Amino acid sequence: MNVLITGANRGIGLAFVNEYLAQGAEVWACYRDDHLSLTALNTDKLHLLQWDVTEPLPQRGSLPKSLDILINNAGIYGPKKQAGQSLENITPQAMMDLFQVNCIGALQVTRTLQPALMAAKGTVANVSSKMGSSGDNSSGSCYAYRASKAALVITSKSLAIDLFDKGIRVITLHPGWVKTDMTHHNGEITVQVSVEGMARVIQRVDQYPMGAFVAYDGKEVPY
Repeated sequence: MNVLITGANRGIGLAFVNEYLAQGAEVWACYRDDHLSLTALNTDKLHLLQWDVTEPLPQRGSLPKSLDILINNAGIYGPKKQAGQSLENITPQAMMDLFQVNCIGALQVTRTLQPALMAAKGTVANVSSKMGSSGDNSSGSCYAYRASKAALVITSKSLAIDLFDKGIRVITLHPGWVKTDMTHHNGEITVQVSVEGMARVIQRVDQYPMGAFVAYDGKEVPY
């Protein structure tokens, strides 16, 4: 099994790397700058790829010809709520920066890797957040993050429809409130619990409606 993960050098991405290595997969781990956490794993089943998802793929020759799972995990939170994502302080630039990474990045990566996904009849898993659900929004604010993650859900749905006849399945994931650097290690669950759950969802992709938005615990998220 060949798996490619973006934003793989820390947090949820790094946990995905460990999860699929433990399953015996060949893993392509993408990072933007720091890769020390990945090189420390020291296994020949791990292939490192420096790839900023807002840029074209720099090293086409280093990718597998077939790809069973693509996990679009790379993402940023952007300005903190009071510093830049409140109604008073949100800026067009902050909105665009988050859209570029959290939504457009996943779209570009998927399009680039479409031939490899077609070869394996693979699965695309886009890591969004329940904060992108309008039905779950009861606290407001966080304009850029919420909007970019909502856009990813809708983009995933279109990808699921467009790629279905090519044998590629697409699902959107909510990892839960996870203890990571992004949440300052506040949260309800560990990265291991989140990733193990999301890996089970990916494995059961055909049991969900096309382009479904599903939490780590297997429950669909209304959006």
